[in-house]
Amino acid sequence: MDFESLRKIQEDSKRVDALYQIMEENSRLNRSKAARVEFFTTTTYVEKFLKEGDRILDLGAGAGEYSLYFARKGYEVSSVELASANIEAFQKKITKEDKIHLIHGNALDLSCFEDNSFDIVLLFGPLYHLSKEEDRQRCIAEAKRVLKPSGTIFIAFILNDMVILTEFYYRPEFFLENSYDHETFKVEDFPFIFFTLEQTREMLHNAGIQILTEVASDGVSELLEDKINAMDDESYKQYLKYHLYCCEKPEMLGRSNHLLTIGKK
Repeated sequence: MDFESLRKIQEDSKRVDALYQIMEENSRLNRSKAARVEFFTTTTYVEKFLKEGDRILDLGAGAGEYSLYFARKGYEVSSVELASANIEAFQKKITKEDKIHLIHGNALDLSCFEDNSFDIVLLFGPLYHLSKEEDRQRCIAEAKRVLKPSGTIFIAFILNDMVILTEFYYRPEFFLENSYDHETFKVEDFPFIFFTLEQTREMLHNAGIQILTEVASDGVSELLEDKINAMDDESYKQYLKYHLYCCEKPEMLGRSNHLLTIGKK
């Protein structure tokens, strides 16, 4: 499987499964200090809302980085993942002590869970891949359904306007390419689906999600990857502190590859 073959797959679920045969998700959040910024920020915010005994649902759990982190802190975690390669990588990490219920499934159908079952729902992967608005709304509706009335939902998006700079970082000729609209600057939705900040807000408004907080979860860490990775531990600690200081500022929200939205139903 290569990216040209991937383009020919029309069904979202089949394309996701094929994508993660190509892309290596297992180390995405832990391969370096720069890569760890997103994980650190996300877990910091989730832990602000966690209470002892809470049940967590991790939708689009990938190779299990978040699920394992919270399970090893004593929480009961249910994890749903679509891609076979990610399921295989995840299963290899689970020990008998981990309180994780791993399901090879689709976030569009959570019928295996009852209404109002979870205190925390992590919706970190599915909206990267759902190409149709009706499917995105269905996904959020299912996540809402299984969330307790008092619960909190955490939703991740990939931001169109920062992706442009990230692509330019890797490919200096990017602005001459036809992989984006040269007037609107909308990036081609491949291999992921990209949104502007306003589009994420509109989507969640239409889904009946009350937005509590928005967070630039990785900020400019990918653009500064070499410099961040070269930091000593004390410098890196201070960089993370700086990142938390500014990641909620309105002027920073669009300057991040990933946006974390925290909400209630």
